[in-house]
Amino acid sequence: MPGTALLIAAAPVGKARMVDAASVLPVLAAVSPAVLAGTATASVVELADPLDPQTVLTRLRAAAMAPGPLTVYLVGQLHLDRRQQLQHVALARTTAATVRYTGFPWHWIAQELRLRAPGSTTVIADLHADTDSWLQLARRPLEVGAGVALYGRIAPSPGRRAVATPSYMKALATVLRSGHRPPLPDLHQHVAAQVLEESATDIVLSADPAAAFHAGGHGGMPNLVPVPVPVPAQQQGPTPGASPSAPPSTTPPTTASDPHAAITKAVEAGRHGEAAAMAAAWEQEALRTHGPSSLEVVHWMEVRGHLAIFAKDPARSCEIWLAVVSTRITAGQAPDAPDVEAAADLAHHQWEQIRDPDTVRELGPALVALRRRVPGRQRGTVNLVQQRLVQFHTQVG
Repeated sequence: MPGTALLIAAAPVGKARMVDAASVLPVLAAVSPAVLAGTATASVVELADPLDPQTVLTRLRAAAMAPGPLTVYLVGQLHLDRRQQLQHVALARTTAATVRYTGFPWHWIAQELRLRAPGSTTVIADLHADTDSWLQLARRPLEVGAGVALYGRIAPSPGRRAVATPSYMKALATVLRSGHRPPLPDLHQHVAAQVLEESATDIVLSADPAAAFHAGGHGGMPNLVPVPVPVPAQQQGPTPGASPSAPPSTTPPTTASDPHAAITKAVEAGRHGEAAAMAAAWEQEALRTHGPSSLEVVHWMEVRGHLAIFAKDPARSCEIWLAVVSTRITAGQAPDAPDVEAAADLAHHQWEQIRDPDTVRELGPALVALRRRVPGRQRGTVNLVQQRLVQFHTQVG
């Protein structure tokens, strides 16, 4: 049966643009339709910088109604509608203030694909997320519906006035241009490993459609912790039990090759203390093996920072993200580097969630010092911290 490939590259035209989404279309266009769709014959529909969410909906709906296999290639950026707390794919006219009306709601994707036969649909996404979207993704992964495969990555904002390239999709398209489409799990693993060498903060999207369907519509998102999974070989700690210096046996032997899986299971079960202990053990191992300012140590610090968010411990999370910023700068990263700004934004956001006056005052000065060095993309961050400190100055904890 003929297949369909839907190529969507969307990004705002103004200052809100974070990624040059359309730049990947010429590379994808060089791939034969059959390879794009994974079928003997196929049709390709292309949308470049669409203006109107209804236009995207119409094309998606038409593609979803096609009887054969469907592969959706989506490149763009995510913005959060703060009022409804819903993720949107930004379109050409999208701004932070108008995302609710000018962006394409993410949940429409699952809505349009819900009636397709399980296993017949794949979404491959290369997305960048603004700060609000990124923070929500830490606790609420994206879903595309039961029976739909999801592969790709989500990267944080590239920083003030910077425009990123869709490196995941370009690497994937380069492989496909050979005329061969490997099994998607293998293709994804190969491409993700390349991209993660350049960015250690991306969220990896990898969902098994069969598992998602038989689980009753959970959505098939196995990776709840927004850190690279799998971690590139040079960033992984040693296998537990491999040597006397391996971390304690808090990581189950069945997941020895990927401690993140054990951590995720603990989080899903509500065992936040156990998850934090595992991450701390791997951080200590990374510290002994690679040194205090290594990417391996930073990686596990960030895991612990996210785990504290899941555990609803904003004070602990704030402390960890403050330390992450300090460690990254000590390692030579610039204050306006995307990873540094993302960590600073998380520290600030978590501090704002703290309600105990004593803790607010205790962490406030360190956050002021951080914001003077790493102001981030939002204007007036130092003033925002100082104003809240004034409000809490006379309160008793």
